[in-house]
Amino acid sequence: MKLREQMPSLDGATVVLNGNVTREQLVGKPTLVHFWAVSCHLCKDGMKQVNAFRDRYKDELHVISIHMPRRDGDENVEVVKQLAEQYGMTHPIFIDNDHRLKEAFDNRCVPTYYIFDADGKLRHYQAGSGGVNMLEKRILRVLEENRTRGDIE
Repeated sequence: MKLREQMPSLDGATVVLNGNVTREQLVGKPTLVHFWAVSCHLCKDGMKQVNAFRDRYKDELHVISIHMPRRDGDENVEVVKQLAEQYGMTHPIFIDNDHRLKEAFDNRCVPTYYIFDADGKLRHYQAGSGGVNMLEKRILRVLEENRTRGDIE
């Protein structure tokens, strides 16, 4: 995906945990989309921070996660459910065993983070576990723009 592109459709998940949402339901509030896999150690390290963003900005930011299988065994929905529960992932989780969402986002690795503004346009993309502070700065920038925009309208 390129910056300023619209968020792709969220159709095509194999299973959705913790409540299904559509792209249309997310527009109007900034959104963090987090790609991860059960076999990814770096992904597990980042889940605490994703949950912190979800909780800290709950009134201003949508958070969704997309589980993207990387190797044999990652497609096991029960394992994904167990890990999601273990790590306290209470936000919507799209299990993408058919790689439809991976293709829609043109995503190639995990962990990966996409920040979309309230209009559903991509504002920041980050791959890998490094730079979580930069990720939060980008989230704050988009949230501040949305707050200011709300004052104007």
